[in-house]
Amino acid sequence: MTAKKKLSPNHQLLDNSFDSDNYSLDKPEEACGVFGVLAPEKEVSKLAYFGLYALQHRGQESAGIATLDKDIIHLHKDMGLVSQVFKQTTLQTLTGSIAVGHTRYSTTGSSHKANAQPAVLSTRLGHLALAHNGNLVNTLELRRTLEQRGCDFNTTTDSEMIAVAIAQEVDQGKEWLEAAISAFQLCSGAYSLVIGTPKGLMGVRDPNGVRPLVIGTLDENPRRYVLASETCALDIIGADYLRDVEPGELVWITEEGLSSFHWTKQPQRKLCIFEMIYFARPDSLMHDETLYSYRVRLGQQLARESCVKADLVMGVPDSGIPAAIGFSQVSGIAYGEGLIKNRYVGRTFIQPTQHMRESGIKMKLNPLKDVLNGKRVIMVDDSIVRGTTSRKIVKALRDAGAKEVHMRISSPPVTHPCFYGIDTDSQDQLIAATKSVADICEQIGVDSLAYLSWKGMLEVTGEDPNSFCSACFTGDYPITIPDDIKRSKLILEQVNA
Repeated sequence: MTAKKKLSPNHQLLDNSFDSDNYSLDKPEEACGVFGVLAPEKEVSKLAYFGLYALQHRGQESAGIATLDKDIIHLHKDMGLVSQVFKQTTLQTLTGSIAVGHTRYSTTGSSHKANAQPAVLSTRLGHLALAHNGNLVNTLELRRTLEQRGCDFNTTTDSEMIAVAIAQEVDQGKEWLEAAISAFQLCSGAYSLVIGTPKGLMGVRDPNGVRPLVIGTLDENPRRYVLASETCALDIIGADYLRDVEPGELVWITEEGLSSFHWTKQPQRKLCIFEMIYFARPDSLMHDETLYSYRVRLGQQLARESCVKADLVMGVPDSGIPAAIGFSQVSGIAYGEGLIKNRYVGRTFIQPTQHMRESGIKMKLNPLKDVLNGKRVIMVDDSIVRGTTSRKIVKALRDAGAKEVHMRISSPPVTHPCFYGIDTDSQDQLIAATKSVADICEQIGVDSLAYLSWKGMLEVTGEDPNSFCSACFTGDYPITIPDDIKRSKLILEQVNA
């Protein structure tokens, strides 16, 4: 969609597609990937496309790119994978010097185009395009504040609220940076943002830096800058990793270069530990090493804490494999592949037959019978949330002839929901919140079960343990969660209903 510059007094989103029947089913929380680039000499839409392609693991429901060409903005977003949403001809229409991209994950009910990002608004100073990874926890309070100021909303996302807050500050007479910083003072929660304006590109992290955001560089003369959720999005476009955006920092990128503003007085780093355990790609860098290396160390520590006699160590593809390799290295038990993942299976809306449903997981994971038959197997995975998938995998291994199945988890038990941008079930649906390890062991059908200790998980980071958020394991939330959010993560849909 292309829109010429115009003033929207109510800050209406420029994309008007909407289906009220599915509207209330979409969650406001999200686990997403963001990307931004300012490079007048390059095809920024293609750079954004490939950046999002590398971040596809962070969200598979919808994708979007907005480009800014001075007073004109171009926007295309839709439901589906990045490769499904964008075609060559589409990218050719997304011209400009700045691109903002987003790939979104919505985990319950119907995800809808109305909630796809970037969120695009018109203001006194021109258009604003915002992509958000994270989740605010003061959504009701912020919404009431903005409604009292005369603002309207078209979606149930907290991301739109941030964009509306900035636009409202701009229309009150502030310039882009001042308006953005004023808006952030109203927000509580987790947010890593990429924001495109006619004057430049912003990258922002909340005061705790719960969600990651990195800066990369393209070329040397002139030097151009890239923003992305992870370094894997820099690698794919040939950009060099420069550094992370710091907690409570705003970086302002223009054609003249990069400026930094620390807009909060007391930032306290609380990076989500689950980004390191599972969520980010293993080839992405954090703390000057790939996450693959950290995950191998998790497996090594797991073997020190809970080894058992066995013939084979295997990982659940793909996220359990690095930890399984580490477990094998310390235990001395041979590592092997017991499950093969079909990496070419896309999302299908065709219902399988009853027989296929009964066979469980084999559309995605297929056991190697000759490898497993008669073996005592240690199966390593990164986490257990509800236990349903684990139970199906264990059954498949036993059906393939495994004599014993011992499960080892390279993280502690997940006992509390995340409110900061990774969707987990409500607490009563988390198996470790309601059952003992012995009960879980019996329910998923393994001969033994052990989790990595909380202390061991943090020790092998090699960083200050206090610099991580591990609330999903402890219930110790670094940002206070209001009671209304605790009661329902669907609070905005309830308000709209």
